[in-house]
Amino acid sequence: MIDLRRVPALWRRCDVTVRDLPIALLLIVASFLPVLEGHDTQVGDLPARPFDAVAAVALALECLPLALRRRWPAASLVLVTLGFLIAELGSHHMVAGTAITIAVLSAGAHLERHRRATLVVLSIVYVALAVTLVRLGSTEGLDGFVAFYLGLTAAWCVGTWLRATRTAEAERRRRVAEATRTAERTRIARELHDVVTHHVTAMVVQAEAARYLTAAPERLDETLSAVTDTGRRAITDLRHLLDLLNPDHGTDARTPSAGELHTLVEQTRRAGQPVEFTEEGRTAESGGSAGVVAYRVVQEALTNALKYAHGSRTAVHVRHGEKEITVRVSTDGSGSRAGSPGGSGRGLAGLRERVDALGGEFGADPRADGGFVVRARIPAGRPS
Repeated sequence: MIDLRRVPALWRRCDVTVRDLPIALLLIVASFLPVLEGHDTQVGDLPARPFDAVAAVALALECLPLALRRRWPAASLVLVTLGFLIAELGSHHMVAGTAITIAVLSAGAHLERHRRATLVVLSIVYVALAVTLVRLGSTEGLDGFVAFYLGLTAAWCVGTWLRATRTAEAERRRRVAEATRTAERTRIARELHDVVTHHVTAMVVQAEAARYLTAAPERLDETLSAVTDTGRRAITDLRHLLDLLNPDHGTDARTPSAGELHTLVEQTRRAGQPVEFTEEGRTAESGGSAGVVAYRVVQEALTNALKYAHGSRTAVHVRHGEKEITVRVSTDGSGSRAGSPGGSGRGLAGLRERVDALGGEFGADPRADGGFVVRARIPAGRPS
């Protein structure tokens, strides 16, 4: 038994010529319906002749090429025009004459090349047909010939409008797709920066410190263990990030939140950075985007402290409110930059974009004593 719900999908998968064939068959059938007798599409008003072999050829040429109207619009237009000329010059008036309007409209919509030349040739052919019909005794007045020509011109203009609309929509979709790809690349770069930079910076600082601890084996072992733990955490975070980027990942993929700040601060302390951490308020069970952004602000600020002020006092203050989370990270300027990797400036710019996207405020400014302070006000209540 055929599932009727699948019929539309199966029909859309058919070749375009197959989908255009029914209108051709419909015109052929309509041409033999008694109820439509007298409603023919014709010009010239010559006395009608009975249906014969010539009429059959004209009917076939007018209707069947409509199946090609989107695949090969030029060929379809030529064949339909030929059939229309045979029908009109032979005085075989049929409903199938409507095919000329459909073919002209389709050519206006789908013809890619020589559009202006096609319109000029069609106009010349129509004028020649009108002159020939008059010589054959047509009683059609000039207004009738002009009205029919204007009707065909209107069909061409409608087709041209459809073509322009389709082109504009394709361009709009292309721009949206490009903007989406750019935004996604930016998001991926930002996430990789946040995850990798912090852990790698901590590992570099710890490894640099280990070079001076050869005389203290117990501290050396502790430092190397910290490097190992940091590396494992970096691998874990990268795996979680890859899970998020995987389109088949589930909804349980992990993202950092403000509730994990204690772990982040402790890791930074183990890297040799003295950090004073103060947290006010209660972390929401589902912090949404605000919690993620708050975590990233503190993470980037601590990473920069490790890079540019290693060993300097760093103060982290986070306050959880009902409507917003505020973050302030300040670093003294008395530390050392020895062995720290250089920065690209992408981190702070990414933070500003994150905070601005939630309608918050972000600032990162140097202090008078040579230190640096990062501030953020992040509206809460939005889902991740």
